[in-house]
Parts: sequence; structure tokens; C-alpha cells
Amino acid sequence: MVKEYTTVTEVSGPLMVVDKVSGVAYGELVRVTDAAGRLKVGQVLETRKDQAVIQLFEGTSGTDTKNTRVMFTGETLKVGVSTEMLGRIFDGAGKPIDGSPDILPEQMIDINGSAINPYSRQHPDQFIQTGVSTIDLNNTLVRGQKLPIFSGSGLPHNHLAAQIARQAKVKNKDEKFAVVFAAMGITNEEALFFRHEFEKSGALGNVVMFLNLANNPAIERIITPRIALTVAEYLAYEKDMHILTILTDMTNYCESLREIAAARSEVPGRRGYPGYMYTDLASIYERAGAIKGKKGSLTQIPILSMPDDDITHPIADLTGYITEGQFVLSRDLHRKAVYPPVNVLPSLSRLMGKGIGKGKTRPDHSDVSNQIYAAYARGIELRDLVAVIGKESLMELDLKYLEFADEFEDRFVRQDFAENRDIEKTLSIAWELLSRLPKTELKRVKKEFIEQYYQE
Repeated sequence: MVKEYTTVTEVSGPLMVVDKVSGVAYGELVRVTDAAGRLKVGQVLETRKDQAVIQLFEGTSGTDTKNTRVMFTGETLKVGVSTEMLGRIFDGAGKPIDGSPDILPEQMIDINGSAINPYSRQHPDQFIQTGVSTIDLNNTLVRGQKLPIFSGSGLPHNHLAAQIARQAKVKNKDEKFAVVFAAMGITNEEALFFRHEFEKSGALGNVVMFLNLANNPAIERIITPRIALTVAEYLAYEKDMHILTILTDMTNYCESLREIAAARSEVPGRRGYPGYMYTDLASIYERAGAIKGKKGSLTQIPILSMPDDDITHPIADLTGYITEGQFVLSRDLHRKAVYPPVNVLPSLSRLMGKGIGKGKTRPDHSDVSNQIYAAYARGIELRDLVAVIGKESLMELDLKYLEFADEFEDRFVRQDFAENRDIEKTLSIAWELLSRLPKTELKRVKKEFIEQYYQE
């Protein structure tokens, strides 16, 4: 039932308080008309006695307590979805910004989605090839997984996101695959970069883009990932497509959460973020997955820039608890002009074992990954030792490991932004590097693989 009120008593930041209301529910869609006749959309954030606290997605600029009309619609916030959205660009609230007309929705769906029944979840076990060696070999992305990128200010996470979105595919399968890309709080320059990259590569026709810019209302960032995931779920579970959803930057999203919490005078949690941030992030990340009986799947790569490169920061810390691993970008590798600067040592994909091996990638994948990791870790340890005692004090074998670490970064980690390596090419480079070590040092690789792939 639609109800209209003119009893606005307070306007604070993105929030508005309406008195003398009745029958109002949490999450209810609100339409607000300000003194100038402009229509704004909001959502009920809190109800108490005869009061309702509303958050306006376009901000409260131009609204006052005397000439503002508030209409409670009795509905939740929904977005119109359609396969026509592929190849289109929308703002953070789901409105077209590419100059083309509005889409004709096939369905209207609540942006908050529905939780996937744990019993109905299908365990992820299909390899997704990104064309990036450090991901495909060491931290394999599996279909239906949620695997974030931990970055830092100034690191090329946007380039890596664009490269993954452009190159990702399901190996050896002719299936419908698409990307839903949602950016929150990015600059106009970054938005143009993503748009140009997708258009130049021809991938835009297979991408749905949502762009919330830095000069857009911060409150809009709260709904941007939810709208994107609603579209992704529709394409995955209703249209049998395999969807990769990239969300960048989750740090900007969490800053908006903190802004709202401060406006509501809530008791702050760690570093001023609201105590419910874990639950809020989980409501986004847990929308990834595959469902039994459904052909489609939804894979997530959230990207967050860690303040001060601090991996213990609340945003990175809570994200790590909810998701199934992480890619960590290294500032040291970036200083060496290595792209993509993925540090394989703190990186992890907890579902990697389910998506690799015979029939999925190659039988030697797991062994090669473990051996590469161990050899690189030893080379890094020796670098620290060399800084103290010098190279002259090292044994011949230690020098080989030191050389291996340098070659690993220069030939394996480093690849061109436009370079798309398949898993066979990635494994071939890995074996070239491992062949620089004596066979006796390959203790994590089965003898049959050494005999087949080791290069004398």
C-alpha cells in the first residue's frame, strides 16, 4: 500500500528521518520529492515506534524538512533484468549511460537476492583459464569460487581486472560465458580505461558494466554490487550462462558503509567501521556459487586496495575469512616493473585442488605448482641471506636457487598486458625454469613427470 508523508524532521548526510509513520518495513523502497520537484529514490534503513530512517541513494542535497514529500511504496528495491544488458554500460544505480535506450526488462528482481540453500550448492570443480600464469598455475580460479585480489594504492589492479575480464574462459568447453563488471568509487579516467579496453578488445559485447564514479553519491555504492550480482544471478541461473563477476573497489564500498554508520551515530568497530561489516560483506560474497540442477554458475573476483598495504586491515581481514583464498599484489615486484605483480607466496586458492589435474588441466599441474612455490620461496630466503653475507659465501646449489627466483619473476610472473597464455604454455615455462635445477631437487614432482617433461 502506497503511503505519502510530509513529516520529515531531520536531514543528516545521506539520511532522512520521517515522523508519524505507520506500517513501514525495513528495506522498503521510498520515493522522495524535494522542494524543486526532483524525484529521488531511497530505502528504509531503520524503523522505531512511529519513525523511519531513510537512506537516499542520490544524496540529500536540495531536500529540507518543510517542502519534502516522502512516499513509501510497500515494495523492496528491484532491478529490471534482461539478456539485452550484455554489451551495455550502466551507472551505479542501474541506469543506462551508454547513449542507448532503456532496456525492456524480462523480470523485476529484488537486488538483495536470496541465499543459496547449502544443500543445493554444487561444489566448485571446473577450471577457469584467465591467461595469467601466476593465477592459472599457482592460484587456480575455479568456476563458482569467490577469490579476491588484495592490492594497494597505485598498484595495477585495474589493469589485471581488465585483463582477466577480457581473457577468462572455461577451458575446452563451448559454453555461454560472460562478465558482469561493477566499479565503485572509481575516477572518470579509470572508467574510460575500462570502457576503452573492453571496446578495443571486442569483449564489450560479452560484458555488462556498472560504473559508480567517485563524484557520484557515496550512498549509491551500497547498491551497485547488489544490482550487478542480481543481473549476474539472472544470467547464470535463469539463462544457463557461466558468469564471472568482478567487483572493484570493495574498499570504497566499505568506506560508504562507515559513512552511513557515522551518520547514524552508531558505536564504531575496528578503525571506525561498523560492527556488522562482516555480515554485510558476506551478503555480497556468498552470492557466488553453482546450484545443483542449474547449468550456469557465478564466480566472483572482488578487488580491494589495502590501506597502507596492510593485509591485517579490517576490510582485507574480513574478506579473507569469507572468501576462498586471495591473490596478493606486491609493491616490490611493481617497483621492478614486473606486471602483473602477483606475489605467489602469500597468495592462495583453497579450491585449486578441485579444479586441476587429469581431464581438467594436466596431470602434472599440482606437482609443478608445489615445486615452483618451494623453489621460489627458497630463492627469496637466500636473497635475504645475501644481503647479510654476500653472494661469495653461497654454495653452488644456493646460487642456482637464487638465479631461479630471478628467472621466475622475469620469465614466469612477468607477462605483457595483452599476453594470453593458455595452461599448456604456462606449464611449459614452468618446466623450463625447473629444468635449471638438478633433478634431485625436484622432490615434489613424481618421477614419471620428471622423465616426461624435464629438459636436459
